[in-house]
Parts: sequence; structure tokens; C-alpha cells
Amino acid sequence: MRIQRFTVLVAAFVVMSGCEPSHTSTGPLAMTWDEQSESLGLPSGIEVFAGEDESAPLKAWLARINLNDPAIDVRVVASADDDGRESVSDMVRSQQACLGVNGGYFLENDSQFEHIGLLIADGSFEHSATPGVFVGDARYPVRRSALGLDASDEARIGWVSSRQDSSFWWDAPVDNAPDVPYSGQEDSLGAYWNARDALAAGPMIVVDGAVNIAEEEEVFFHTTIPDVHPRTAAGIDDDGNLLLLVVDGRQGASRGVTLQELAGLMLEFDAEDALNLDGGGSSTFIVRDDLLNRPTGATYQREVVSGIVVACD
Repeated sequence: MRIQRFTVLVAAFVVMSGCEPSHTSTGPLAMTWDEQSESLGLPSGIEVFAGEDESAPLKAWLARINLNDPAIDVRVVASADDDGRESVSDMVRSQQACLGVNGGYFLENDSQFEHIGLLIADGSFEHSATPGVFVGDARYPVRRSALGLDASDEARIGWVSSRQDSSFWWDAPVDNAPDVPYSGQEDSLGAYWNARDALAAGPMIVVDGAVNIAEEEEVFFHTTIPDVHPRTAAGIDDDGNLLLLVVDGRQGASRGVTLQELAGLMLEFDAEDALNLDGGGSSTFIVRDDLLNRPTGATYQREVVSGIVVACD
């Protein structure tokens, strides 16, 4: 039964993430970034930048968060609502946070909304990592990328698996390719990872400071995820700061980006590692009570199953 359910996940998570196909991008991006932290009343440990490329056109927002600042606390949040989802604003409010973005993919199952992939919130193991997906009749074993934080607020990004209520860290994904599922044998479980908070989505887009799109290895080649979309991403820069990026799309003022363009935006802020999160109509950037971006051109917030919030004293 568990393997059969992954066939459902493949079809459903694209719908729930709001990632309908869009047009292709044209030309290199030329973003201009304006720091807005002071006007937003944020402490020194959180910098927020508004970016724009009028010719693309494109609009984006990025938060750079100093994880070494004792006044800053970053958490992964799992919705506590009865149906399993809520707005990012509600997550920010319930956690008494000052900033938040949406998190991982999700699907609807019998009127309940469920996270896809590893989800650990404040030490509570909410959902296991995705061990495999079906494409047609072929099963692909997978390790999808995740953001995690330990008890000391140190962040890391890599590939994850899980067994029962334990999670494991890997330095590389499974070596899948279109029409060629990995058929070898794993010789270990990976390194045990005692994460306090973790959130899987994917694919990985930056590794060791360079563009590295793990679309094939994480088996997203059968979905619309690689197309042009509104996007949310998380990264870690070379100083250990957490980067949270939201790009608007599907509107006249902002077309959205490909995974390669998303990686390029993260590299503008010196990302060492970064992954793609849920996008489409889910992409949301909240500062205190304000929605800074315009999800698919509107002010309506799609309710989501998970998010990343930043509390500040």
C-alpha cells in the first residue's frame, strides 16, 4: 500500500503546489536590489531586500538572517489547523514571529492536507521523507533535498532519508535519470541527523556555491516544477546566514523564473547551498502583519501545510 500511495503523490503534489505550466524565460536577469529592513522595523539580524528587473519583468524579495544573533530564532512550522493547513500570516502570528515564508509541497487526502516529504517542527516528527516515486510503472528511489536546523540554530541543506522517526543526512542524491531508475544497492543509511527542525521540498539548485539543479536525481523531470513559476527558495550563504527568497510570477509585473534563474538569484547573495521550495500560488513573503509580495498577482494567501518563520526580540 505504501508504494501505491507514491503514485498518487506524483500526480497530486503538482496540483496542490499551484505549479501550472507557464511560458519560458528569455534573456539574462538584471536585478536591482533595495534594502528595506529599516523601513520595515526589523532588527539588525534580519535584512530584507526588494528586487526588480523591469525588462524581464520580475519582482522578488529576499531575507538574509543572521543565525548567530541571539535575538533571532528560526523555526519550521507545521499547521495546527484541523484540516492541516493555514496561511503564512497565521503561522507568523501564532509563533509571535516577525517574518515568514511558505514551506514544502502538500496534497489533499480525504479533505485533509498532508505534507510531502520530511517535516520536523520543533522536535516533533510530523512526516517522513519520501523514499520513492513512480513514473509510469517504474519506481524511482529518491532522496530529496531539505533545509534543517539543529538545537543551536545552525542550518544545513542537503539530501535526506528517514526510517521510523529518525532522519538521515546524505551528501548526494540518488543517481536517477529519466527512464533510468537507480538500481544499485545502498550500503548505508547515511549519517544520523538529529534535526530540531527540517523541511524537505526540492530540487536542490545550488551546491558548493555553484548552480547544480538536481531535477533528474530527485525525480522532478515528470512534473511542471522545472517550468517558469512563482518561486520560494531557501539557502545558506558563505557566512552561515539563512537566505529566504520569494519571486512573484503569473502576472504582468513579474513573470516568474526557471530553476536555473532561481539559482542565479540565490548566487547574487553568495549562497553556498540552496533548494527550491513549494511555489506557484503558495509563494508568500510576510513581514509582521504585511504581505510584501503578490501571490499570482493578488493579495489572497493560499493556506499551506508548512512554513519557515523567524522570531525576533
